[in-house]
This record gives sequence, structure tokens and C-alpha cells, in this order.
Amino acid sequence: MDQKEDKGFIAAYLKLSRNDLTEKIIQAEKILKNCTLCPRKCRVDRTAGGRGSCKTGDRPVVSNYNPHFGEESPLVGSHGSGTIFFTRCNLGCLFCQNWTISHLGEGSEMSFDTLADIMMVLQRDYSCHNINFVTPTHQVPMILKSLEIAIDKGLHVPLVYNCGGYEALETLKILDGIVDIYMPDFKYADPGPAETYSKAKDYPETAKVAIKEMHRQVGDLVMNESGIGLRGLLVRHLVLPEGLAGTEEVVRFLAEEISPDTYTNIMAQYYPCYRAAEHPPLDRRITNTEYRKAVMAARRAELKRLDYGACTPST
Repeated sequence: MDQKEDKGFIAAYLKLSRNDLTEKIIQAEKILKNCTLCPRKCRVDRTAGGRGSCKTGDRPVVSNYNPHFGEESPLVGSHGSGTIFFTRCNLGCLFCQNWTISHLGEGSEMSFDTLADIMMVLQRDYSCHNINFVTPTHQVPMILKSLEIAIDKGLHVPLVYNCGGYEALETLKILDGIVDIYMPDFKYADPGPAETYSKAKDYPETAKVAIKEMHRQVGDLVMNESGIGLRGLLVRHLVLPEGLAGTEEVVRFLAEEISPDTYTNIMAQYYPCYRAAEHPPLDRRITNTEYRKAVMAARRAELKRLDYGACTPST
């Protein structure tokens, strides 16, 4: 059953004292000097020109922003989700649908004030229901610093952390009390495909730990009377050819170790992108049979809140 909340909702970050927010910004910026923001733990000094796996420094880098109407319905509503696509990524998916952003670095470096202004444009000029940070993991300190500015300008809508699921526990704990809606992918249940296709052998166990922490912070997805998400966890799982994503284990984990009320999007949108053609069976779309098998697995696991709608996967 969908959970509801009244109109007295206040975004998490507005409940945080300014001192607590400042402390979180300091903690995040300190990590940049010996970067362990994500599980790759590159340990480069990004404040002094160092570049690790994400090839990103210590300023915001954004590809584009817009009201997005292709996300899940609890985010879209009537005015869209205010998506901000951050450049680069901490994963290396060979089939990334946003590969010009994640792999080629399409985007522009900007000031913290400019990023704050983008948040305000999405809220004020487009009336978006939320600010949706797409692929934010490697830019958390920059987001927090810009958020502080945006709060002073009047930002008040929920924040969505739209990530690949490959998250460091330390970084997630900094975000406790700031993020309203966590929307991670759960890409793989097995280390083999995770290493081959995303250069992250430790992805399955890392994602499980991360999703548990996300759920601890925000719980199951809560929506208002109009069906708009206010806070909670929403998980995306992209079905891959020949069961490479390990759907049965993914849905079992969500139902048994997170919550049977976990809002889960079983995504059928896979199509070959970037270097997928070089890696059969990723060189083809999934079949109807493969998708039905994934949906049936989710139902057998007794996940109660399944979404089959269209959306744009995060990088």
C-alpha cells in the first residue's frame, strides 16, 4: 500500500541546523584532499589538481538540467522532476546510455553560485516537484556547498539522490539529514558481470551495504495525496540480456533485507550503447521473455510496490 503524508512536509535539509550543514560541508571537502568519496578510493588530492577515476576536480561540472518527464511517476507529477545531470561517473559501464556525459565528459565547470541558481530555476521557473541530482556521487562536496547557497535563496523542494548504487558508506552518512529521496540503481548481483561491464567487481556487496544505509536514513517511499514522492527509497533495476543483472538475487535482497514495500522499478529499457556491441550478449535488447521472467521473479519475492514505467537510467 502506498504510504501518504500530509501537507506539513518539510524537506530534510531545512530541518538541519546551519552549523550541522556547515560541518557536513567541511567533512565532505576534507575527503577531497585524499579522495575516498566513492568505493574506488583513488586517494588523490582533488583540491590540488589531482584526478582519479572520475576525472573530476573540486568544482561542480554539469552537463545539462531540465524538468524531466521520463522519470518514475512519484517524481514527475504534473511539472516534472528537476534533473541536474552531473558530468562523469564513478562507474565504468560499457553500455551506458549517457556515455557522452559519463565517459567523454560532456559538460561545463561552474561556480557554486551557478549550481545553486540552477536549483532555483528548476524550483521557481519550472515548478519542479524536486531537485534530482543525476550521478552525484563524485560531486557530493560541490553539491552541498551549492545547496547551502540555494537554501538562502529559498530552496524548499525534496532532494533526490539519483545514483548508480556504487556508494561509499562514509559519504552516505554525510548525506544523512540532507537527502529526501534516494534513488539508486541495483545493477548486478554477481561480481563477474560487475567487473566485466562496469569495472567494479565489488559492486554487488557495496550496493547492498549502500542501499541498507539509504533505507535506514529515509525508509520506504512516502508520497502525498497526489502521488508525489516526498521521502524514502526508490530502487531501479535494469534487466540485462541472459540474466546478467542477477535479477532473482536483487529482488530477493530488496524484499527480505530491505523491505517488501521497497518501491522497485523493473526496467525494460536496455538497448546497446557505447561499447555494448563489443560484448555479446549486451549487443542486443532484452526479449519479452527475459523481461517477463524478471517481473515474475520480483512478484515471487513478494515485492509489493513494483513499477514497470519508462524512465531514463542513471549513468
